[in-house]
Amino acid sequence: MQVPYLDLKRQYLTIKDEINSAIQSTIDSCAFVAGDKVKKFEENFAAYCGAKYAIGVSCGTSALYVALRTLGIGKGDIVITVPYTFIATIEAITMTGARPVFVDIEKDSYNISIGKLREYIKKSCARNASNNTLRDKQTSLKVRAIIPVHLYGQMADMDDIMEIAQEHNLLVLEDAAQAHGAAYKNQKAGTIGQIGIFSFYPSKNLGAFGQGGAVLTSDERLAKSARQFINHGQTGKYDYEFEGWNFKMDGFQAAILDVKLKHLDAWNRARQKNAEQYRALLSGLDGIVLPDNMPDRDHVYHLYVIWSKDRPSLQGYLKQGGIGFTVAYPIPLHMQSAYRYLGYVRGDFPNAEKCAEGVIALPIFPELTEKEIGHVGATINAWVQSTK
Repeated sequence: MQVPYLDLKRQYLTIKDEINSAIQSTIDSCAFVAGDKVKKFEENFAAYCGAKYAIGVSCGTSALYVALRTLGIGKGDIVITVPYTFIATIEAITMTGARPVFVDIEKDSYNISIGKLREYIKKSCARNASNNTLRDKQTSLKVRAIIPVHLYGQMADMDDIMEIAQEHNLLVLEDAAQAHGAAYKNQKAGTIGQIGIFSFYPSKNLGAFGQGGAVLTSDERLAKSARQFINHGQTGKYDYEFEGWNFKMDGFQAAILDVKLKHLDAWNRARQKNAEQYRALLSGLDGIVLPDNMPDRDHVYHLYVIWSKDRPSLQGYLKQGGIGFTVAYPIPLHMQSAYRYLGYVRGDFPNAEKCAEGVIALPIFPELTEKEIGHVGATINAWVQSTK
């Protein structure tokens, strides 16, 4: 049996008529860039998430950059985040001129460690009581924001993050690129901090037929600034208040996403059902650690990531069994050549490093069949037996 890691065509076939109609409607209306199709999706996505405003943009990376610029992050600032995420989180920080500072993750949730976050602030920062600001003692740069990354479809501990942010006058940007529909205490991802971002890359829980992203906020001022920034800083035709960029969403992607948004909850439930089947098949296996569903959180399983004591050996078994998989992420960002200048070394973030050494993502897409999941489970069980 062949089990693909991801099969986007299966999903398309279930909504083919809706998608084709949306594409044709976009052609008929000639709403190719921004326009009514984008506006309609923005309104529906904001309502789905429980936010006042959504601003459609060209991709998730641009959403991060737009959000940071909208928050006023730039040269002389520090943004705290994790070394265990996709590079876009860090690229966006450095592209503003700000400096990323890493804190380790929790190995059970793969999300930012609240203890390590508090430890960094306590040990490495000096507080200016006169204006309630933090400065990094080593660099003297101003600490401005925290980016919690809701990795693999599960949200970080937002109560503690918001408490820390309020205590130290920090901004919070939620990186919800992998958390469409995920929730923390019944609040949807992207709605708890001042601003949140999403990616609609085709493989996401809510994926476009190309690139796309969104900035989410309930702050009218931030929404207005973000919308202006993605259109060159324009206030009226050929009237520019400040220098922005061209990050607008195209109409085709908005029309497709608006169709798919209606199915997102059902697809997320299917992912959760698949995760439950995996748990039943893989619980208690020696050398395998399953993903935790943390308290008060609605995990939407963008990825179903297990940890293996011997990943290369398990990968060989999966390949022999015709099973697709991926590794996200094999090298933490503090160990990447691109960020050598930050001065981190191996051992600085042990949880991130340990996770990176053993993680492997199994097929989890909504259209996966019970028989296919059973084959994956049987193959992993056989591998465990072979290692004894």
